[in-house]
Amino acid sequence: MKKFSLTAIARTQLREAGEVANGRAASTVFGGHEHTLRQTVIGLKAGTQLQEHLNPGEATLLILQGRVTVSSNGQQWEGRNQDLIALPDGRLQISANEDSSVLLTVAKIDR
Repeated sequence: MKKFSLTAIARTQLREAGEVANGRAASTVFGGHEHTLRQTVIGLKAGTQLQEHLNPGEATLLILQGRVTVSSNGQQWEGRNQDLIALPDGRLQISANEDSSVLLTVAKIDR
């Protein structure tokens, strides 16, 4: 069994995001490419984005702090502190409306 402090990891990723030109930083806290489940903490500075990309499986986004907008297929969802967004299939983009940290959980499935 392993225990993680998402608060501490989120704080670190947000600090690191502030130190790089693209304004984002990420750390996989569980799983990885060799696993079905992957959980990644992402820090995003205000005004930065995870550019449009294909959702690789069933996925959720837990907003640990801040405010983000998820866009997909002409629709948008806004999430704030402690909101959980079930991400849609297909292509999506995540934009930080303010300094934010999120926990992205993905279960890769064959489509």
